[in-house]
Amino acid sequence: MKLSIIVPVYRSEATLDRCLQSILRQDITDYEVILVDDGSPDGCPQLCDKWAQHDAHFRVVHKANGGLSDARNAGISVAQGEWLAFVDADDELTPGTLAALMPLTDHSDLIEFPIVRRHASGREELLSLPCRTWHDARQYWQQTKGYTHTYACNKLYRKALFRSVTFPVGRVFEDAFTQPLLLQQAHTITTTSKGRYIYHLNPQGITQTAQGQQLEMLLDAHLSTLKMWPDGEYYLHVLNIQMDVYELTGHKPVLPSLRVNPFMRNLSLKLRLKAVLLNILGLNGICKLNKTIHRWNSNL
Repeated sequence: MKLSIIVPVYRSEATLDRCLQSILRQDITDYEVILVDDGSPDGCPQLCDKWAQHDAHFRVVHKANGGLSDARNAGISVAQGEWLAFVDADDELTPGTLAALMPLTDHSDLIEFPIVRRHASGREELLSLPCRTWHDARQYWQQTKGYTHTYACNKLYRKALFRSVTFPVGRVFEDAFTQPLLLQQAHTITTTSKGRYIYHLNPQGITQTAQGQQLEMLLDAHLSTLKMWPDGEYYLHVLNIQMDVYELTGHKPVLPSLRVNPFMRNLSLKLRLKAVLLNILGLNGICKLNKTIHRWNSNL
């Protein structure tokens, strides 16, 4: 089998049909869809079974609730495909996406395709990278700013990449932990402008509602990668997370201190200013200044 599509299912009764219909419109035949019912307390378990009865491409794994990472890992453990895709139950693929992507699997280990972030208002934000093949994971990470789009959902993975990699159970921002590990395993990374993954933004989702403890997990993930792939612009990205963590928790900064060249190529004016303030005030100083400014603004 060529492709296993893993769909974690939890409290998604209202959107699951839309998601699975979008998979059926993909114009491919050599695939399976693994519906992982993560102990959903609504009608999702029955809905999953109904889909499996309706179409032989679908099969269901029922399990106790363990979270998104645990559900994905359960799907990977039973997947029969040479390639893996992850689709969240409240999202969808545009017609023909997988048919356009599958020819690229002949010469790749990991494929990234465009993602559309769709807001409840209908406003959309498109992330699309140029068609290119990468043989150096660090170069891909830095030149495409991969740390800003670590989503698992807009990528296809050769299953062999997961031999020694699993999603971290019990942590949020699991993609930020996992993506760099998978990139290290990949010999060839392909970015393409073909296809679309429609990511429906959830105002109540962890990305929009994360508090200090959750952001500490995100910071921890990036600290490991920053040590492996040091880069000034990436450091400034991680600094933003560190400042948010300090503001929300008051915990002492754990990001290593670093002087950043404010005249790096292609750096925005905002990042140049941040680099200057970092070099003048130091890590503790810029964290305190950021917290003070936000406190002033909230009192206006």
